[in-house]
Amino acid sequence: MAIFRRRQVGLIYQFYNLIPILNVEENITLPLKLDNREVDKEKLDELLKLLGLEDRRKHLPNELSGGQQQRTSIGRSMITSPAIILADEPTGNLDSKASDEIVSLLKKSNKDYKQTIVMITHNLEIAKMADRVIKLEDGKIIKEA
Repeated sequence: MAIFRRRQVGLIYQFYNLIPILNVEENITLPLKLDNREVDKEKLDELLKLLGLEDRRKHLPNELSGGQQQRTSIGRSMITSPAIILADEPTGNLDSKASDEIVSLLKKSNKDYKQTIVMITHNLEIAKMADRVIKLEDGKIIKEA
């Protein structure tokens, strides 16, 4: 199960969970290294460009804005090309501009890379952008659209 999760599921956390002593590039490629896989430099460069982080690749997390930290976290979830990405309040700690950028990145990931995105959010505006919304209350589905 661990191998399946490592290779098929990407995780995006609300609080980024970046390793403070690793730079952007190292944080993004960490899942590959933990899986003893080679880093495809072309794919990494393409991902850094998509994330708008190509000029920040050697910066540590404490040298990044909140939006840049979250985009690094998204990059880490995407580098393994997982089938599904689970996102827990990925815009919860961001301003509206950074939130819009994150939602756009996730939609692009879904469309261009055919990845399924499962996002948990309390933000109704962001939820409205989804293809499908399931509303839960006290652990039960109360509405599906």
